[in-house]
Amino acid sequence: MDPGLRRLALGTLLAAYPGSTPPDWAVELVADGLAGHTLFGRNIDEPARVAASTAALRTARADVLVGIDEEGGDVTRLAHATGSPYPGNAALGAIDDEALTRDIHRAIGGELAALGITVNLAPTVDVNSTDDNPVIGTRSFGADPARVAAHSAAAVAGLQAAGVAACAKHFPGHGATVTDSHHELPTVDVPPEVLRRRDLPPFAAVIAAGTRAVMTAHIRVPALTGAAPATFSRAVLVDLLRQEYGFTGAVITDALEMKGAALAAGGIAPGAVRALAAGADLLCIGAKVDAGLVERVATEIVTAVGDGRLARDRVEQAAGRAAELAAWTRDTGPTTVAAADLGYAAARRAVRVEGSLAGLDHPLVVQVHARSTVVQGRVPWGLGPHLHGTELIEVVATEADPEELRRRAGNRPIVLVGRRLHQLPGGPELVAALAGTHPVAVVEMGWPARWRPTGTRAFVITYGASHANGLAAAEVLGLAG
Repeated sequence: MDPGLRRLALGTLLAAYPGSTPPDWAVELVADGLAGHTLFGRNIDEPARVAASTAALRTARADVLVGIDEEGGDVTRLAHATGSPYPGNAALGAIDDEALTRDIHRAIGGELAALGITVNLAPTVDVNSTDDNPVIGTRSFGADPARVAAHSAAAVAGLQAAGVAACAKHFPGHGATVTDSHHELPTVDVPPEVLRRRDLPPFAAVIAAGTRAVMTAHIRVPALTGAAPATFSRAVLVDLLRQEYGFTGAVITDALEMKGAALAAGGIAPGAVRALAAGADLLCIGAKVDAGLVERVATEIVTAVGDGRLARDRVEQAAGRAAELAAWTRDTGPTTVAAADLGYAAARRAVRVEGSLAGLDHPLVVQVHARSTVVQGRVPWGLGPHLHGTELIEVVATEADPEELRRRAGNRPIVLVGRRLHQLPGGPELVAALAGTHPVAVVEMGWPARWRPTGTRAFVITYGASHANGLAAAEVLGLAG
């Protein structure tokens, strides 16, 4: 294998590694030219160990890229064990204070910079135009393109003021999907004019704000991409993103192990070649990575240059943009850390109460189990950590016995806590059964859809399920110690 071409190929790849300390192979690949690594929850231990890990990677090459998905709110890696101390984008969009959005993201960026992390695979700038979107939801600033655009630009400004490169996602817009690209290839079957009006204004805003990177979406837009995902579409990545919208930074793919890409390409390595050929610059291989996978992907890229599927100058261009991104992160230093209560104060501002909380003192709190998405991971959520002297039980809606819950509550009111409660099998039925005999409040910690429970005293909306959101809800209910 041509060593120079192998190094170029490695320079387009963002890998990952298991454990809280980078193994030798992860460091050696950086020395060989690997663009960098993405950190996941399993890599995050105490801050000193994270900083030591990023420092170890820099011993191999000073300009290594270290990325992470630290969106705040429901998607956190730094606080995966407890939940984020920041509300997510939906809460910030509900507050609609652009200066606050900038401050929150600057605070997140400051924490990342202090740990040696240089690229945040955030913010999510998708317009959540579909209430039942299974993968965006509270990760979005809202359903209004203008509001999402304004807050997206503020988030980018905040992150990059802290010296951390922002990566706005997911181009050309994942907000109208009803399926999750981690599991299949979603389709958004609309003409380009609809995208320009509904989905693309936030991307125009972040490009104007100077975002250093944009992430592709593994979604199919037939009018632009045909049967393939946008990640493999030159019409999307070059004609639309670069030529029409004028983006000059690094195009980063969403993880190529996701079914939305891997199934369309026949695997991660062939997907890497197709993404490069379409105009992507940095390829996120995925979360489950070892040295063998990195070598297979690099070999496939080298082979594709040899057999004509991929032009060498396209690989050179991609590696060059990755290097430019790395140079920017080295030249821009971190700023001061924000006030510790910033995120909690913001979460309090986001809470909305419909109805009345009168007569809901000393309740039984019932938290309804909800599965986490792949991107959220198993991060704790709910009111539990914030309750003092209040009984809490956890149930599965389809297995819960309303009569047993009524007996357990006795003369107490009931507070039902859920995420997308209306979408959970048995969720609305459980609410109705309990509201028929007891004063009931519902706390919705997912995306606030149009559904409203009937017969309840109050409907509390937090716009997210972070640690900060949970404390804010407990305080509004008078349950926090």
